[in-house]
Amino acid sequence: MPGVAADSATSDIGGALVPFVPDTEIAVVYPLHHGLKPPISRVSISWARGNNLRVSLLRKPPSDSDSDGEIGGKVVEVNLGSGATDVSDPAQWRRIAYGSVTPFALLQSRKNAASSLSKFQSSSSPWEYVMEYSKDINALLGNPKSNDSPLIEDPKEVLKKGDEPTSLKAAWELMEMFYADKLCQSWLPERLVDWLADYDSLLSGDQLTVHLKLVEFQGKLVTLQVIEDDPEYWEVISSALAVGWLEIVAKLLRLHGSYQLDQLGHRETENGLVEAVAVLISKMPRMRPELEKGKLGECFKAKPDFMKAWEKWRGQITKLDSSAYWFQCDHRQTREGLKNLLHIMLGNINVLCTATSHWIELYISHFLFITPFTVGFESMYNLAQKCIQMKPMSTPHKLLHLIIGIIGENTEVVLAECSRGFGPWMVAHAIELLAAGNDQADILLHEEHDNIGGSLLEYEEVFGVIYLSIARYVFYALYLSIAGYVFYALIAPVYLISCMRQGMSLLEILLYRQPAQHNQLLLKNLEICRLYELDNVSSNIMKIAGVYHWKHGRKGSGVFWLQQAQDEFRLNKIARQLFDSVGKSISGESFKQWEGLIELLGSESKPAGSLEFLHKYRDFKKSLQQVWDGKTPDAAQHAVEYLMSLMKNPSTPQRFWLPLLYDSLTLLSWQGRPLLNVSQTNLLLNKLQELSMASVRPGFVASDLPAEALNSVRLALATNLGRAILEEQ
Repeated sequence: MPGVAADSATSDIGGALVPFVPDTEIAVVYPLHHGLKPPISRVSISWARGNNLRVSLLRKPPSDSDSDGEIGGKVVEVNLGSGATDVSDPAQWRRIAYGSVTPFALLQSRKNAASSLSKFQSSSSPWEYVMEYSKDINALLGNPKSNDSPLIEDPKEVLKKGDEPTSLKAAWELMEMFYADKLCQSWLPERLVDWLADYDSLLSGDQLTVHLKLVEFQGKLVTLQVIEDDPEYWEVISSALAVGWLEIVAKLLRLHGSYQLDQLGHRETENGLVEAVAVLISKMPRMRPELEKGKLGECFKAKPDFMKAWEKWRGQITKLDSSAYWFQCDHRQTREGLKNLLHIMLGNINVLCTATSHWIELYISHFLFITPFTVGFESMYNLAQKCIQMKPMSTPHKLLHLIIGIIGENTEVVLAECSRGFGPWMVAHAIELLAAGNDQADILLHEEHDNIGGSLLEYEEVFGVIYLSIARYVFYALYLSIAGYVFYALIAPVYLISCMRQGMSLLEILLYRQPAQHNQLLLKNLEICRLYELDNVSSNIMKIAGVYHWKHGRKGSGVFWLQQAQDEFRLNKIARQLFDSVGKSISGESFKQWEGLIELLGSESKPAGSLEFLHKYRDFKKSLQQVWDGKTPDAAQHAVEYLMSLMKNPSTPQRFWLPLLYDSLTLLSWQGRPLLNVSQTNLLLNKLQELSMASVRPGFVASDLPAEALNSVRLALATNLGRAILEEQ
């Protein structure tokens, strides 16, 4: 449970809330800004809505010496965040977690139906179903593009504003385009161009990217008077062209000063060259079925048509490059900048390396201007390795690790990167895409392995505890008792039972690994066991909870859960731990301490072993107490009966014989008449003799009694024997 730092009362801003984070040694510190002047006498913490903690701070009552006279306190809320990849909004993450359950369950239902009808292989599903599932999930992850078009477009706005993209959505789209969307297999390079345009900003952490160049130049653009004189202008245009952002290149080119009305009469040749390059860029052939509105280029669906248009386009670029008009262009920066753009479109590798910032941008430029006919994963992988050598990154982004695993057709690497970089949610859902679009991966995931008793898809340890990880995340939220996360417990089994053979086993493992100290989580786990008829697991969970509470000092809770589990073995073991307490004389104060616990141990179930001894010992002690209090006339006789029952019972440990007899000295020396007859007295004397012989053997446990206890008991028994003989005669 979170607490308040020790110095919170002496700080103007109030200290920090430090939540307990299981399975990690790193504490997450959340600042608490309350602005309340010290001294603070009381702090109350409770859960608010969502992931918020409500912290109430109360000041001490003001004294006469206080000058400010401030009374009362403050109530503030602290957002603990969602802890999910780069989705920072807790409400959005909950929407993703809940919203993805229905598409996932629908896909599993369709797969099972297809398998039962024998229309499709039981190990895979129709790609149409998978693609529909992928689109549903993709829609949950947000839209990085802006759907709002301004009524009046700003001519100097280079980048359109849109929602902040997330790595989770970027990774999902990668998995979709390579595995699920079979219609785009013929134009994968173009899909990668679109993908980089949407998510290049994610790679702009410590690494320079084309997007970052454009952002920086956008801020500088409004202050430039003669834009074509700025070297950064041409550098930005070259970089944008290298990655295929044609509309941005064309817009920047038409900001050139030669387009101004007062310049057209003096810079006709220069303006003509700029326009010619802009037209060539806007007419670039694209091997794709269509382009979004506002995108430049000419689309070709058939490869022969694309090749013909490509050769014609390249011929036009070559012709312009060798034109005599360049000698008539007096502006050096324009001449060199346009020539550089032509060399990019002609596929000059040196110019492309200069224009791009890292290997994925160079990789995209190869597809656009050097090898536009690249097909097949092997060619794409070899090209990626070449680009990595030419433009390495100091700190590669997790998305780039995922791309390498995908084009390298390495299923294990893809799953490992999904798990490590994007969390268990990504793995549990993206694995459906991976199995649908890759025959080798499908075989690997679904084929039977005798050594693990099922398929790799169902085995929890092969891919970093895939399904168990998603359930563990879900229950971690439940463990925090956050409002709105409690019902995540009902989501986890949906994923676990999707594994036909190992799912229930994984669910059992999940339930066993949950913390046992929180009753809310424990009750939810028991409810899941009831729903899925896991009676044995339910019993074991209650046993685990009972042992945990007992070991941590919550004796009553421990005994309660062990009784609910009907665990007589551990209840007897607990009873044996009480022997040190019950072995003391009744004159000690320990009786009241352990009496209530033994009362709790006295469940309705039939006691056995150590419990039977404790119950009888408790009754014996109560009878002795009544004898001393003089409450009932027959109390002494009842106490003798309890004593003999204990001494005759084989479950009574030998080391308790002497304490029992020592506590019974009053009964053995009863005034008026002897309470024990001859046979009973002889039995107790024999027990005392056995005890004397056992005391010299190794392993004997001596009682914590006075040294004269044995002699006092022996004298009392001898006296009682004489009186009993005389009375019987």
